[in-house]
Amino acid sequence: MTSPTPSEPNPEPTSADRVYRSSFGIAGGVFLLALTLVFVADALVRGEGRAPWLALAGLLLAVPLIVAFTIRPAVYANEDRLRIRNPFRAILLPWGSVADVRAGYSSEVFTTDGVKYQLWAVPVSLRQRKKAARRAARASQDDPSGRTSVTADVRDNASRIAQSDQNVADLREMAETHQGRPGAQGAPQVRWAYEIIAPAVVGLVLLVVLGATG
Repeated sequence: MTSPTPSEPNPEPTSADRVYRSSFGIAGGVFLLALTLVFVADALVRGEGRAPWLALAGLLLAVPLIVAFTIRPAVYANEDRLRIRNPFRAILLPWGSVADVRAGYSSEVFTTDGVKYQLWAVPVSLRQRKKAARRAARASQDDPSGRTSVTADVRDNASRIAQSDQNVADLREMAETHQGRPGAQGAPQVRWAYEIIAPAVVGLVLLVVLGATG
């Protein structure tokens, strides 16, 4: 295997992954996990009869689901591909297979085959979007000191764009910039998160069995 010449594009990513996660979601997940553990510990210590077993089965069901919807979601992007970690699936999309990245009521990526995947780690906040729109509208008017011109282009000012919209814009720019790289070619790959699904199913089955036999 020969190394690329100066005239050839480097097939290897030259930068680390950009990571997109919801800090609010992670904080909420940690809180819910702590609360769940408190309730289960109380049931184990004070519970009688089948209560401890029901609590353990509920824990086995609840913990994977809490992790799946709060802590697990993440988006990793480098020069070759977009890797999406959603609650129950992991999706690998080479940039060459990405047609568009957009944000409406949710953040979504579309492949060249017309398949849509949601970006759970980049939630859309309509409240932030409205606040950003108000800031942009105020900044487009002259202030009393004349520091802001009515002709100023404020669209690219990150402080006047909702964070989720800025993240989507960054991902769209990466797709447009890197989709021609040799390392950015290939078909999408999707994998089910059995490490989340399996314990949740076991916990659900145990709850059903304990409830039916109680």
